[in-house]
Formats: sequence, structure tokens, C-alpha cells
Amino acid sequence: MEKEQNNLMETIISLAKRRGFVYQGSEVYGGLAGTWDYGPLGVALKNNIKNLWWKKFVDSREDMYGIDAAILMNSAVWKASGHVDTFSDPLVECTKCHHRFRADQLEKAGICNDCGGKTGESRQFNMMFKTQIGAVEDSSATVYLRPETAQGMFVNFKNVVDSFHPKLPFGLAQIGKAFRNEITPRDFIFRVREFEQMEMEFFLRSEDWEKYFEYWRNEMLSWIEMIGIDMDKVHELEVEGADLAHYSKRTIDFEFDFPFGRSELYGLAYRTDFDLNNHKLFYQDEGTNTKIVPHVIEPSFGVDRTLLALLLSAYKEDGSGEEARPYLAFNPSVAPVICAVSPLLKNKPELRDYAHLIYRQLKDEFGRVMWDDNGNIGKRYRRQDEIGTPWCIVIDFDTLTDNSVTIRDRDTAKQERVKKEDIVDYIKDKMN
Repeated sequence: MEKEQNNLMETIISLAKRRGFVYQGSEVYGGLAGTWDYGPLGVALKNNIKNLWWKKFVDSREDMYGIDAAILMNSAVWKASGHVDTFSDPLVECTKCHHRFRADQLEKAGICNDCGGKTGESRQFNMMFKTQIGAVEDSSATVYLRPETAQGMFVNFKNVVDSFHPKLPFGLAQIGKAFRNEITPRDFIFRVREFEQMEMEFFLRSEDWEKYFEYWRNEMLSWIEMIGIDMDKVHELEVEGADLAHYSKRTIDFEFDFPFGRSELYGLAYRTDFDLNNHKLFYQDEGTNTKIVPHVIEPSFGVDRTLLALLLSAYKEDGSGEEARPYLAFNPSVAPVICAVSPLLKNKPELRDYAHLIYRQLKDEFGRVMWDDNGNIGKRYRRQDEIGTPWCIVIDFDTLTDNSVTIRDRDTAKQERVKKEDIVDYIKDKMN
């Protein structure tokens, strides 16, 4: 079973590079550990994830406000939030090979994972990237790359309240990059030094926190199922005691069965009034004319981990051996390409011209449409299956006489003839 899971991970990593989802960062110069670049299909998949998230949690709601805060912030923000003093991992170094590890990731306590040598004493290592701003390098010029997007929303709490006068409860939402100087980045795009988050800070009265905690728990489960992550591989973990973050009174981790083990996919935290108190921010209750410090529930989603979980959930194979047909069974809503258009033969101008008219029609309607005339039709089907394209549309000689095209379904491999004027409606009906 372990070998099978390792093979699945290797298969996904190979597919991701070969088909243009994810490349190693700075690969032509030997790479840079913990960094990954997203190719054309990876960008499309990420954008679909983010657009669906924004639609569900921001655009379709009446109580959510979007924010796009700066990555660089006054260092006083991170002092007030507790990150300067507490945002650290236990670091150990092998006395023999000098490789460094997180102490809690050693396979055997005190023994190096790589060479078997002994490790030294554990020390705390702050994971924030530190840099300098301005021309003079002194302590006043020190800034950090943000390790989370949350603080950008907290420090804008008063701005949004003053601009829009929202009633409690309401939330702020943000999608953006965060940076953590991970000691041992690993497992492809799961643990990296530069990543993207989709987060909300939902502000409420303290007495309502349990009700809304359960509400957001269900909303997160609904999202996981909606985008096509395998629900059988999703588990909830109640984080206990010492494992809670310094700001949290209650946290649930939504874990996923990755090939390398069950690990955190998303998190739901009750941050109490920790952050607004530390930033000395409050809410003026217009009904009672009193000042209160709202409490916060934080649903947090990682874009990169979502993409990895989707690749793993969607990967299927029909058949076995050399005849196996690998494909990604993406939901159409997240698939990087909705449909591909092909002339049956690329060297026949009449087929190419007709196919291009169909291609432009669908491109204008859906955007995520690919032109594919490379190789024979069987190879095109295999290629489109492997990148998760739900439908392939082929223009053949019969099309020239009856104005119908062949539409092939990715999951079943079945084909249908559809009139030219009905193609858009056919795809829309299938997507719903």
C-alpha cells in the first residue's frame, strides 16, 4: 500500500511537470528548495479555485468585504500579533552531516533522517523572512514578508468599519501570498516557503461564537465537496491543548489523506478577541452606543494544498498495464480546459477552417478552450484526458455536410453527434 501511494505521488509530480501544471522553481539553475512555478494549466486551475472561492464566500454573500493588503507591513504589526516572539519551530542540526530538521519531523528522536548521526539540542527558529526597507540598514528599517494574510485584514478592520458601517456579524476576505522560512520544505507543493492563502476573518459578538463556528465548519465541508475533493479522504481533527496556536481557543483541522500521510488541508480557528485587542481596535455598537471588541472566527484555505488535493482526488486510470488510460476527472467548474476543438485531419484546410470557427465561438463563450491538432485523434484524446478536459469536439468530413460535430466525454469516452448551433447549450447543460 505504501509503495502504491508513493507511486501515485510520483505519478502526479511527473504529470504536473509534463503537462504544464507545476514546475520546479528556478529549475534551469538547479532549482530552489521550497519554491514552485505554476505553468499555463496550473495557473488556470489555481485561478478557477480562487474564482470559485471568491464567488461562494464573497460575491454571493451580503456580509463579506474583500481586502487586498500589502505583503510588507510595519514590523509593529508582527510584534503586536505575537509572531515576532512565538512564530517558531523547533530546529535540530545533525552533528555529522549538518543537515537541519524540524525536531518533530525526525523519524527517530535524536537521530538524523539522512545519515543516522546524532542531532544536537533543539532550538527555536523563527520562520518569518526578514528584510530591510529603505536605504539605511538599521533596526528601524526591519520588515518581514507576511507569514499569513490574516493580519492585513485585522489592521484594516477600522478602515472598513469607517467606510461601510457594517453590522455585526460580518467578515473580511482576502486571497494572497504568504511566506514562511520552512526548515524542511517537502512533499511537492504541500509544504513550501512561498504559498497562497484564501482566508476570512468573521467578526461577531462573543456569545455567538459557537453558533458561527459550527456554521463555518459546515460551509467549509460544503466547499470541499463542491470543488471535487474526495470526501472519503477528508477528516476532521480537533486540535488539543499545547497544539493550539497562541491566538486560538478552538481549532479544527480538515485533514486529507495525502500519499505521504494524513495532513492538514484547511483550518478553522476561533481566535477570540486576541488580534483586535492586541491592535487596540474596537467596534462602536450603534444600537447601545458602547464600544466592544468583536471576537473572530477564521476559516483558512491553502490554494496550493487545494490544488494538490484536487490532482490526487481527480486522478483515475481505465484499464491496466500499457493500455491504461490515465485521466483527471475534474469537475468542469475547476478544469483548466473546458473543451478542446480539433479538426479530424490537420492537413485539410476545409476541416481546419470549420474547426477554427467552432473554436472561436466556444473561446468567446467559455474562455477555457484549447485548440489541438497535434498528432492523430487517439493521441489528442489521451492528451486531453490527462489534463482533465471534460469534452473533446472533433470536426470531420460529415460536419461539412450536416453541420454536426462529434463530442467525446472524458469520463465515459462515449461520443455524441451535436449540431453546430447546439454546442454551447450542450456544454452548459453538462456543466450544471
